[in-house]
Amino acid sequence: MLCFSKMVEPATDTHAATKVVPLLKDELDIVIPTIRNLDFLEMWRPFFQPYHLIIVQDGDPSKTITVPDGFDYELYNRNDINRILGPKASCISFKDSACRCFGYMVSKKKYIFTIDDDCFVAKDPSGKPINALEQHIKNLLSPSTPFFFNTLYDPYREGADFVRGYPFSLREGVHTAVSHGLWLNIPDYDAPTQLVKPLERNTRYVDAVLTIPKGTLFPMCGMNLAFDRELIGPAMYFGLMGDGQPIGRYDDMWAGWCTKVICDHLGLGIKTGLPYIYHSKASNPFVNLRKEYKGIFWQEEIIPFFQAATLPKDCTTVQKCYIELSKQVKEKLSKVDPYFDKLADAMVTWIEAWDELNPSGASA
Repeated sequence: MLCFSKMVEPATDTHAATKVVPLLKDELDIVIPTIRNLDFLEMWRPFFQPYHLIIVQDGDPSKTITVPDGFDYELYNRNDINRILGPKASCISFKDSACRCFGYMVSKKKYIFTIDDDCFVAKDPSGKPINALEQHIKNLLSPSTPFFFNTLYDPYREGADFVRGYPFSLREGVHTAVSHGLWLNIPDYDAPTQLVKPLERNTRYVDAVLTIPKGTLFPMCGMNLAFDRELIGPAMYFGLMGDGQPIGRYDDMWAGWCTKVICDHLGLGIKTGLPYIYHSKASNPFVNLRKEYKGIFWQEEIIPFFQAATLPKDCTTVQKCYIELSKQVKEKLSKVDPYFDKLADAMVTWIEAWDELNPSGASA
């Protein structure tokens, strides 16, 4: 594991010199999975430099990853993961961005923001650079409204409120566990849609944040995501994907489905909408199809499973909820494919590893 903290003189270009007052500076880690040098951080310097980074290097651990000067970071590669987790390292995916969840596990902060290394700073309709991290923090620090839909979207944003007919008994809202951001330019499409619409780009900036209603699933994307690690961290397991596995590109969605079921059970909220990032690079649709093709069939069984999943009342912690979900995965989804039997075991291993590295959370 590498740890660095270097201070340099402020950059002279206009964007890098922008003065930003950092929110939650000492309470949030930024987790980045990567296989390449992190030059993209230069663009994010005005927004990210005050925060601590956890970089999870995927692939060949002997390769050197360079990080621009001035960032405070830890870098973990596969050798570090094996050393820290021992036999339990088997639950962390290899050669897949799902390895990012190791960063969630080793963090000691209350909040996590995770972003992909092909995501750049977007601009709002006025041309102003968007501080995605700041908007995520605002989402997480304001309540959610999963039990009754507000037609003016997030009632806690400036200039909005609860509309006529909204029950006063529900206006206090609930804690927000997850903030799910979106993307301009390259949409987060599956391989078949990429093949049908190779030139499609998302240019619509929708100035809205809304709570996903209780009982409604959604396809969570991990490239622009923030969450309250203390509230929901143990559920943010990105599954077994990549090398040696029959499926890929379902890591974040698996975590999202598990997280949503658990949030609904525990009375927590999930928001989606702002902030936007600029997704710069379209992945190869043919490579994606090889990774996704089993999942495209399996999701027709997976989604009804999660829609019908219920958790008993004695599941009062995220860990207990997640272990219960793993039992249901083994019982019901292993009939779809033996992979789910292995995934259910990995879910248990993940919780065991999480509790070993976070003993105070386990006792809570």
